[in-house]
Amino acid sequence: MQLSDILSADGIVPSLKVSSKKQALQELSAIAGQLMHLDQREVFETLLQRERLGSTGLGQGIAIPHGKMPGLTRLQTVFARLAQPIDFDSVDDQPVDLIFLLLAPESAGADHLKALARISRLLRDQTIVAKLRGSDSAAALYSILTEPTASASHAA
Repeated sequence: MQLSDILSADGIVPSLKVSSKKQALQELSAIAGQLMHLDQREVFETLLQRERLGSTGLGQGIAIPHGKMPGLTRLQTVFARLAQPIDFDSVDDQPVDLIFLLLAPESAGADHLKALARISRLLRDQTIVAKLRGSDSAAALYSILTEPTASASHAA
């Protein structure tokens, strides 16, 4: 699976201005709802339910909030680089500045987990993370996230 299969250029937010985890999830839910033709309130509730199970803040400034949505026909993502890092209740207690929202159809099963693993592997690459933090245009961020070398070196 390539990230370009589940991430569109329209799904990149280069400088999201939020001050809390809740606000970040609300803003990302609104963006995802518009892009994916979903009810943004349902997206937000789905993400909140998942966060109640445990934070999706992975550490090192990265979070991958995710959930399964009725009405969605394929895996889709939204990527946001935050204007200012926020507290996300991450496992390492570090503030988050890179957020990958992943939504999957209710029937996705293993594909949902494969996508999570793919994103998490990519974001473990410190070179890619540094490039993401150093870029402030949607086009540059999309290019970094979908470049074949990044995908090939982390393919499962």
